[in-house]
Amino acid sequence: MKTDFNFSNLLGTVYSRGNLLFTPDGTCLLSPVGNRVSIFDLVNSKSHTLPFAHRRNIARLALNPRGNLLLSIDQDGRAILTNVPRRIVLYHFSLRGEVTALAFAPSGRHFAVGIGRQIEVWHTPSTPDVADGDLEFAPFVRHRVYTGHFDNVHSIEWSSDSRFFLSASKDLTARMWSLNPEDGFEPTTLGGHRQAVLGAWFSKDQETIYTVSKDGALFAWNYVHRPDATPEMEEDDENMQWRITDRHYFMQNNAHVTCASFHAESKLLVTGFSNGLFSIHELPEFAQIQNLSISQNDIDFVAINKTGEWLAFGASKLGQLLVWEWQSESYVLKQQGHFDSMNTIAYSPDGQRIITAADDGKIKVWDVNSGFCIVTFTEHTSGVTACEFAKRGNVLFTASLDGSIRAWDLIRYRNFRTFTAPSRLSFSSLAVDPSGEVICAGSIDSFDIHIWSVQTGQLLDRLAGHEGPVSTLTFSPDAGTLVSGSWDHTVRVWNIFARTQTSEPLQLMADVLCVAFRPDSKQIAVTTLDGNLTFWSVSDAAQQNGVDARRDVSGGRKMSDRRTAANVAGTKSFSTVRYSADGTCVLAGGNSKYICLYDCQSGVLAKKFTVSVNLALEGTQEFLNSKLLTEAGPQGLIDDQGEASDRDDRIDRTLPGARKGEGARKTRPEIRVPDVAFSPTGRAFCAASTEGLLIYSLDTVFQFDPFDLDITVTPATTLSTLAQKEYLKALVMAFRLNERNLVRRVYEAIPVSDISLVVKDMPTVYLGRLLRFVALQADESPHLEFNLMWIEALLSKHGRWMKDNRAGLEAELRSVEKAVKRIQIELARLADENIYRIEYLIAQPVGTKPRVGQLEIKVNGEEDDDEDEEMADEDAEDGDGEWIGFE
Repeated sequence: MKTDFNFSNLLGTVYSRGNLLFTPDGTCLLSPVGNRVSIFDLVNSKSHTLPFAHRRNIARLALNPRGNLLLSIDQDGRAILTNVPRRIVLYHFSLRGEVTALAFAPSGRHFAVGIGRQIEVWHTPSTPDVADGDLEFAPFVRHRVYTGHFDNVHSIEWSSDSRFFLSASKDLTARMWSLNPEDGFEPTTLGGHRQAVLGAWFSKDQETIYTVSKDGALFAWNYVHRPDATPEMEEDDENMQWRITDRHYFMQNNAHVTCASFHAESKLLVTGFSNGLFSIHELPEFAQIQNLSISQNDIDFVAINKTGEWLAFGASKLGQLLVWEWQSESYVLKQQGHFDSMNTIAYSPDGQRIITAADDGKIKVWDVNSGFCIVTFTEHTSGVTACEFAKRGNVLFTASLDGSIRAWDLIRYRNFRTFTAPSRLSFSSLAVDPSGEVICAGSIDSFDIHIWSVQTGQLLDRLAGHEGPVSTLTFSPDAGTLVSGSWDHTVRVWNIFARTQTSEPLQLMADVLCVAFRPDSKQIAVTTLDGNLTFWSVSDAAQQNGVDARRDVSGGRKMSDRRTAANVAGTKSFSTVRYSADGTCVLAGGNSKYICLYDCQSGVLAKKFTVSVNLALEGTQEFLNSKLLTEAGPQGLIDDQGEASDRDDRIDRTLPGARKGEGARKTRPEIRVPDVAFSPTGRAFCAASTEGLLIYSLDTVFQFDPFDLDITVTPATTLSTLAQKEYLKALVMAFRLNERNLVRRVYEAIPVSDISLVVKDMPTVYLGRLLRFVALQADESPHLEFNLMWIEALLSKHGRWMKDNRAGLEAELRSVEKAVKRIQIELARLADENIYRIEYLIAQPVGTKPRVGQLEIKVNGEEDDDEDEEMADEDAEDGDGEWIGFE
């Protein structure tokens, strides 16, 4: 089995904190998600996460005007410069301070960054595709430092000619600066607000400056004469100054302004408030266009795209991300992640959807291809602890601490059945019979296993035998056996469909946390609280292998730990384990920043995946930094909320002892992996972590992965071989280069008559790649018959070899099956539509002709007369005719 899984995408979280960005063309939105950046394509409805990760949460993002360079800066001031189209990190750099504002100049040659109360302007690194030079050795060169503010800078806005920029600060003022010394210009201070200034902007003609403060005041500034100037003094430009010419106020009762943005071309001012409202005003008249509530909490940031049509809002408390089209008053994007920790995940049997369930009681369905949440179920009133699909994939079952098991229809998206016990129990584990007829659940309150009928919803039986809470349940894939694990140090194997429901206990040395069945139903993997991973034979009830995984899962220390990261193995264990699709490997995760992949037969650690390097989470740092130690203990554990400068930040709304919900204490979250799942194809796996749903995949489009390459194989030689009509050789060379566009070009150039010959002589080492490529083309390209002929040739020529090597071709065969089924459904629907059209044509009265534009048809073997033809022509010219054809 391949082990070179790489990070592919991040789901489950759409916005954390920081600023939002639209790309210059206005079609994509960039959102910071913890220490990563997600890009949402609003036109094609897709999202992806850039592969790099910061060591802290991202504070600010900025794109250059061309949209190819992304500058992201974390809370410690460390910057990463990324090439966005190629998703490649170019430079790492430290700005040595907390960054509060960041903006590129419209010329793209400079960017300004607010570090505390100072502003620094830096030269933008050039790229090879820029005409003015190659890449520099020292890419970040500081142009100038601007001082004058007395508190943190909130925003920076450039003029359209890139000569001046405005800065808004917490010190109640806004200031205007010049990039280079200008004749007759001196830095100007705009004072008059009574609270912190959140933003300052130039009008389109740069004759007016608008400033907005936290208390809801909007000031308009113009360059006018002094009020005490005489007519003689008015002729002198030295007697002119920036003065407030207009004042407006947002009346929002007790709410204050949290963010604002101005679009100079359309003169739109968008402001967000602490009560979840936002308003749109047109300046300079201050005419209100819209006022809408989109959240129950603060709106943290607002951004406007280039055309001024779309508004993006981010609310960090609940992780909401919205894109609003204000003219049509409709949502372009409305996404929200889980605002509490995820507990369990499940792949749908077709591998196209992932289910996540969390402590907030919500169940979300995520589309793997688009990265968006399709639907959210909120019927559970407490945390959801387990979820599992029925084998057909259209029914989902979930267990919750609210004492209910619910069945969900994923075609109509509704809850169609609810299962409860005679007494109120908090269910913690769940298992579904592969036939979908029986469902079992275990509880942390009762030691019995409850069994219900899915059809009737009635409680069928309760299995007694465990002497502790049941922590895990699973059915064997062949539907013959139920296995349960408990805190009483035993795993029990039940045959619930037999006449006598006997169970055979397997004794272990510690509390059982998770049990997983191998796909062939002959072996189970068990994880226990002492950090061991053991493999047992189901038929013999004997242990076959075991791994002491404490050293593998340990790593990363909390801020309060007295021991080093290497010595915390006593508190580490795997809480979840899953078999791969072919059953040769297991994937395990737990209260650690690592996910481990083990070979089942040898027990060897095949690969170790690091979930997160974010130092804002507990359990990610390896060494203790003595610089952060104080007399009162670690600096990060000291609560400084009462010393905040703003009154709203000083208020403590937490409830004593609460760990979940809105009143919970806001401590540093701990990194953990509560659940992992392999995709049915085996080419990807996902992991629920503190930061979100991480997807790791073998299919990386942007990676160059040549196969059996030598110096004579190049794209040029491949195309020349194709021109010589050596189709098999050209196809093999394209597969060796493994460049998708080249493979498609060779594939589509092979004549239909030569398909069977090429497939017959294809070496077996390339068959898996060819099968996967043909299945992909059947999904993407419009050449239905051409792709089906390739599939038919592959299955007829190499069917026996594929059957013998089915374990290694599981993913490819599933893809082919899915593609053929999709084509069959589409053709059947098309045929049904044509049947009705043909019936309509046949049902026409003899001697009359349906209106078909200029289409000439025969009725009873005779052509229509000239008069009818003239009438049809007139109808066609008038545009009244209707074309009736066959698809």
